[in-house]
Amino acid sequence: MVSQEQRRRQLAREKFLRQQQRRTEARRKARLRNSVIASVLGVVVIGSVALYTTGVLKDDGDKKENASAHVTPSATPTSKAPDPCRKPAAGSVEKLSWKKEPAMSIDTSAKYTLKLATTCGDIGIALKTSAAPHTVNSFDFLAGKGYFDHTKCHRLTTQGIYVLQCGDPQGTGMGGPGYTLPDENLKDKSLKNNTYPAGTVAMANTGQKHTGGSQFFLVYKDSQLPPSYTPFGTIDAAGMKVLNKIAAAGESTGAGDGAPNATVVIDKATVTKS
Repeated sequence: MVSQEQRRRQLAREKFLRQQQRRTEARRKARLRNSVIASVLGVVVIGSVALYTTGVLKDDGDKKENASAHVTPSATPTSKAPDPCRKPAAGSVEKLSWKKEPAMSIDTSAKYTLKLATTCGDIGIALKTSAAPHTVNSFDFLAGKGYFDHTKCHRLTTQGIYVLQCGDPQGTGMGGPGYTLPDENLKDKSLKNNTYPAGTVAMANTGQKHTGGSQFFLVYKDSQLPPSYTPFGTIDAAGMKVLNKIAAAGESTGAGDGAPNATVVIDKATVTKS
């Protein structure tokens, strides 16, 4: 027969075992929770680094054309440098869109130049027609339709990579012409050691293949990037002076990635065959 003392001890032992089991289970859940949190934080950190190093070149259009996550780091804006540019010419952005890439109409054996008459000065670009025919043909088509006229260059990056991004009629990083372009000229001899040299003009994209639209970036200082962005032009000396003037005015967030402090508007874009 079990005495009351023995029964009391048995109940106490069972209670202790239950407590130990609960504590063991709690520790197991805590380890699992911490492991999940650590994994999530790791993804966030890696994703943030990826966005910082490549997000600036992404073209955020509609789902048919572009779908990148345009992320601009938030920071307390610093005091702005004086705006070195004049007021934009009178006029407004045309809201234009097409369902498919325009038919090839350029002479791929000829030389073409793109002139961006901006509020900060003229930027001349020698186009790489034979190496990037689809891209050059698209710019010839869009410029002829007045697509780029009165559009803002919406993004300037001053840390890590050094580019001015333009070509979005919305001025938000979300716009595009309604169609996408194939990647071209990714083995251009100028792209050495994963570097886009100063003076390069290349297409922005979503980070996926063949997702370029109308947004492009102008490199004002050698920038390390994977060769994933179609290089289709080279900026002339006068244009580089304009670009460096824009870069010197800085960007709006103080974090190295935001809207340029300079009022950069393309009053008129013109493609000329020579």
